[in-house]
Amino acid sequence: MPNKEQLKGVGIGAGYFSHYQYESWNRMQNVTISALYNRTRAKAEEIMQTYDIAHYYDDYRRMLDVEKPDFVDIITPPETHYEMCKEAADRGIHIICQKPLAPTYKESKRIVDTVNAAGVRFMVHENFRWQPWYREAKKLLDNGTLGDPYSIYFRLRTGDGHGDDAYLARQPFFRDYPRLLVYETGVHWIDTFRYLLGEIESVYARLRQLNPVIKGEDSGQLVFGFEGGATAIYDANRYNEIEVDNPRLTFGEMRIDASKGHLLLDTDGNLWIKLLDQPTVQHHYLHEDRAFAGDCVHTLQSHFVEQMLNGEPFEASGEDYLRTIRVVEACYESSAQGKVITL
Repeated sequence: MPNKEQLKGVGIGAGYFSHYQYESWNRMQNVTISALYNRTRAKAEEIMQTYDIAHYYDDYRRMLDVEKPDFVDIITPPETHYEMCKEAADRGIHIICQKPLAPTYKESKRIVDTVNAAGVRFMVHENFRWQPWYREAKKLLDNGTLGDPYSIYFRLRTGDGHGDDAYLARQPFFRDYPRLLVYETGVHWIDTFRYLLGEIESVYARLRQLNPVIKGEDSGQLVFGFEGGATAIYDANRYNEIEVDNPRLTFGEMRIDASKGHLLLDTDGNLWIKLLDQPTVQHHYLHEDRAFAGDCVHTLQSHFVEQMLNGEPFEASGEDYLRTIRVVEACYESSAQGKVITL
């Protein structure tokens, strides 16, 4: 990466979630998104007008050739990622790419191997570990406030997956995913659990489909064993509701148990500490209900820019994310075989 203070980027994609990414880039003083490609011009023009993007292209390869950006933000379905990453890598353009990275572990590794061979920088847009409550929980674990952690429990109920119109309003392609709960949603928490507790060495999963209008599983319980001896339980379904004003702020509730006490995350993003034999106290820290899930997209993309400019490694590198995807695959193996899978 050249020594410079400004970065020029281009975007590929203009779907629902891309608004959060373009909004974040637009806030940055040291980034300019100069152009956008999308199959549907109307969607592209809406984003261009909203976030001050100058140029539209109907061919993303031509956009890469003409604009000659420092990086490309790929915000498209996973089955398109290999081709787009390869085209960017062949041109020496650095990449930030939306998750899921690819439909399978094998295809995901092909992407990582391709960009590494080309010598371009590559980061996966996996934003959940960047939510402020998880960054703060990590600090509390690292500084010893809670002692040694031995279990995490997370309960998710998004309530957007019931009825004949499930997912249509926001992300209709979810209905056609042959794998849904773990592949698209649970992957966030697998990565976050790895961030909090380290590497996963075993998985046991029970998965099922509750809504017959979709193709994939939408409910399940996942049990993860960690190298350090800790356990995490992910109890999730996208069918039932949770009674909160914004179910998509934290997406649920979390408890971390440790040797000195426990930590609770509530649905408003508040953290509560209960040390053994002590009263429960609220742990105050900076967080807000802004943009998506505590403004985690902006925190992630700010990290991408900072590391691009200073030449340091990304926290969410391609190699690191392959470990998360391997756990995703193990969840499906476990559910199909009805047994614990050791990684």
